[in-house]
Amino acid sequence: MNTPGKENQARAGGEWLPVIKADPPCYLFANMAAATGIRHGIFTRIGGGSAAPFHSLNVSLGVGDRQDSVNINRNRIASCLGVEQLIFSDQVHGDDILIFKNQNRHAWSGTSYKKRAGDAMITDSPGIGLAIQIADCQAVVLYDPEQAVVANIHAGWRGSIVNIIGKTVKAMTLEFGCDPANMLAGVGPSLGPCCAEFVNYREEIPEIFWPYKVSQDHFDFWSISRDQLANAGVPDENIRIVGICTRCHPDLFFSYRAERITGRFVVVAGLVQEGSGIKNGGSSSG
Repeated sequence: MNTPGKENQARAGGEWLPVIKADPPCYLFANMAAATGIRHGIFTRIGGGSAAPFHSLNVSLGVGDRQDSVNINRNRIASCLGVEQLIFSDQVHGDDILIFKNQNRHAWSGTSYKKRAGDAMITDSPGIGLAIQIADCQAVVLYDPEQAVVANIHAGWRGSIVNIIGKTVKAMTLEFGCDPANMLAGVGPSLGPCCAEFVNYREEIPEIFWPYKVSQDHFDFWSISRDQLANAGVPDENIRIVGICTRCHPDLFFSYRAERITGRFVVVAGLVQEGSGIKNGGSSSG
């Protein structure tokens, strides 16, 4: 799949964000759109079957939506990306990292998979989709094209404080021999500095993060993530921040801060199954 022209792109964060007109529609990280080894998608709340207030592409089973609606939504996303299985974890705002190695795929894939707590997932196994569900938190995708390894991270403000991003980069290096200098990184739609208000920040956020305060009680967690990636060795030119605030765009993305009772949208990342003919965001026919 070639990088879409501007007629198939949306403006985000000062750059053009590729849009895939699939079913359901999704965005791509601009720096990964032309990569041939990764399939990924930043899905919106559009194109699903859930009723209000979870309308319509909710992927969470823990917010009060009907299970059959969620299953239909998840199946639509898996079909869109052409993955055999979506892998979800129990996201608990911690720093545990789940590793899914291809060499022992029989132990965790298909019906063998048992969901575990973890806020980052890494794999070198093609054909699966690592799925992070969010509604203001960040989904951060890491891709090493040299070692063919991909990671997907759930980074809320608590995850940022414990540096789940830096720890995932380190795990990719230790477990798979990745070099951070080769990694591409993308930070998805999430709470922007315009809306990341923490009135109790003196009790919640360590003082080391206070330089990221952009007003009396608002913080720039996009910049925190960029700096954590850079400090872990990812080149700045390899990092893309989508720059879309979810609270400002509840028509496009679920936002807990904007709606409270709402669904979760999903960012999925995985490796291309050789010979599948399917790449980023949808089928090779577009």
